[in-house]
This record gives sequence, C-alpha cells and structure tokens, in this order.
Amino acid sequence: MKKPFVVTVLGTAQTLAWASSYYIAALLAAPMARDMGLREPTVFLAFSLALVVSAFVGPWAGRTIDRHGGRQLLMGTNLLFAAGLAGLGLAQGPWTLFAGWLVLGLAMGTGLYEAAFATLVRLYGHDSRNAITGITLFGGFASTVGWPLTAWMETAYGWRGACFGWAALHLVLGLPLNAALPKVRAAIAAAPAPAQPVATQDDIQPQHPMLVSVVLSFVFAVAWFTSTAMAAHLPRLMQALGASLAVAVAVGALVGPAQVAGRLLEFGVLRRVHPLLSTRLANLAHPIGAVALLFTGPALAPVFAVLHGAGNGILTIAKGTLPLVFFGPQGYGARQGWLMLPGRVAQAFAPFAFGLALDHWGAASLWLSTALGLVAFIALMTLRADRR
Repeated sequence: MKKPFVVTVLGTAQTLAWASSYYIAALLAAPMARDMGLREPTVFLAFSLALVVSAFVGPWAGRTIDRHGGRQLLMGTNLLFAAGLAGLGLAQGPWTLFAGWLVLGLAMGTGLYEAAFATLVRLYGHDSRNAITGITLFGGFASTVGWPLTAWMETAYGWRGACFGWAALHLVLGLPLNAALPKVRAAIAAAPAPAQPVATQDDIQPQHPMLVSVVLSFVFAVAWFTSTAMAAHLPRLMQALGASLAVAVAVGALVGPAQVAGRLLEFGVLRRVHPLLSTRLANLAHPIGAVALLFTGPALAPVFAVLHGAGNGILTIAKGTLPLVFFGPQGYGARQGWLMLPGRVAQAFAPFAFGLALDHWGAASLWLSTALGLVAFIALMTLRADRR
C-alpha cells in the first residue's frame, strides 16, 4: 500500500477526530450550558478533565501501537468517539455531561496525533518524517472544516443533533478510513530498507536520554500551553491591546492558515535541515511576534498571528519527529505518550491559567508566553543534533 494513500486516509480520519472533539466545545459549550441550566465554565471544566484523561491514556495507547500497530486501536477509537458524542447528545445534567466528556477524553488519548504518529512510525520506521508532516497538513484544516459544520448542525438540529451527527460520521466515515490502514506485518515487509543505518546508537542518543526526555517534555508542554492559551484568549488579548472586536476576530482568523503555511514550509524547505534546527526556529516565532506586538500595539497584530501560527504548525510536527530522531523507532509509541503527558496536562489548564493572567495583567500577560517560549528555546540549545 502506497504511503501517499496511507497519509491521505489517516490524515482525513485525524481531521474528523480533531473536528469532532477538540473543536466542538468552542461552539457547543454555550447551548449545552443553557439547555441544562449550567454555567458555561462548567462545560469547559468537563472539557479540561477530558484533556487530563487523554494525557494519562496516551502512554498505554502508544505501547499498544508499538506491539500491535495502530489499525485496530484507531478503529476502536472511532467507536469511543461515537459513544462519547452520543453520550453528550443524551446528557441531561452535570453527571451525564461529565461522563460523556470523559469518554471523549479516552478517545482523544488514543485517537489523536500522538497515536497517528506512532502508527506511522510503526509502519515506516525512520522514514516517517514526511508522512507525519502530511497528516498534520490534513489536520490543520480541522477547525476550518469542523467549526462551520458544527455551526450548521447546531443551527439546523440543535446542539444534541450536532453531537449525534458527529457520532454518525465516526461510524460511517472514520471507522472505514482507519480500517483501510495496512496491517503492520504487510507494511513492514513492503517498507524499503535504508541503504545505510540512519543513525548509530551514539548518534540517536547524543546526550543522556533522561536529559533529552526532560527537555523535549518541557518544550512540548510549553508549545501546548501557548497554542491552547492563544486559541482560547487571542481575541480578548487583542482587545486588551486596543484592537476592535472586528480586528481581533480577523487576526485570529490568520492563525489557522499560518499553521498550514508553517507545515508546508516544513514539508518543502525545512525537511532538508535537521528537525532540531526547525524546532528551535519555530520556538522563537511566538516570542518574536509577541515582543513586536507588545511594543507596537495592534499595528503588528497580523505579523504576530502569522508568526505564532507558523511556529505552532512546525512545533506540531516536531512533537512527532524529534522523539524519532533522538530515540529511534523502537518503543516510539510508549515514549511518545510519556513525553506528551505533561503537554496534555498543560493544555488542559492553559485556558484557565492564561485567563487569570489576562485578568490581572491585561495585555502584559503576553510576557508570560514569551518568557516560556524563550526558556524552551534555551532548553533546546542544550541538545545537539547527530552527525548526519
């Protein structure tokens, strides 16, 4: 089975998974809360707990993919997504609401990017960098596709109908897509052997593996924290800087295309350089844009949005490629799960934590994400690339 077909199938399934889980709260939280007589923050609390659950499920999912490949597990996640979404559609109060989100948390922990990356590495080993980039290009359109479709279903059928609609799509579209993935043995047999070893043991682990693990975990946690904080509060942050609501919304709309542009840059130009170098550059993008924004005001808001989005797009790929570069494909899935655990927890609390900072410091709260990005860059500078 050709790699472009696998990337297309898995990328489409990932777009569905992200659109129907991570991105639905933004549009459905308000009608959910209103219909059940709850406060909107209660719905977002349930969503945050789902992200925490996904963090702790990740290592188990990765270990399972290491042993058996990702096809069967990803097919199972479609059933989990469908069950969680149907549970939300049937929720009548806080207990059933939280139960539905917790099932979705299990699905996210076993069915989003980390599981997809591990599936590709299990199939293609060292030759997975372009494939990882490919599925993130598909996933970059999750909000572009998901938000309008969620809004249309909510308008036409109500928020419960939107949940049931996404559940049905997992059964009629997502499940067949993941079922079309190749089995591990056939894929490994078909994968071409490299002409020479990709890296020696010394090259793969240029420093103590625990140091590398700590640095990567911290960098990924900063990336998740910053991207989630900006996704939740960017319009409000722009208004705190003096921009109008219309300008704030327009600036926010630039982030998604910039993420895709960053991934295309990684796929076209930066794939010729070591992933560590592209990750360092990506880590500087948000701090540079933020400092420019803080000193000039809304005039450079579009520049900030483009830099932040492009950097975040490349960092999403780095979460898949850097563990492969430093540790190799053996045990990749489980290691990826553990490396991403702090990041998923940081992601869960980012909207609340950055919201508090915004309440107390206003636009100056952007110095928080700037400082975190600079510290992550310094941490990356302690790592060195292999000789190849």
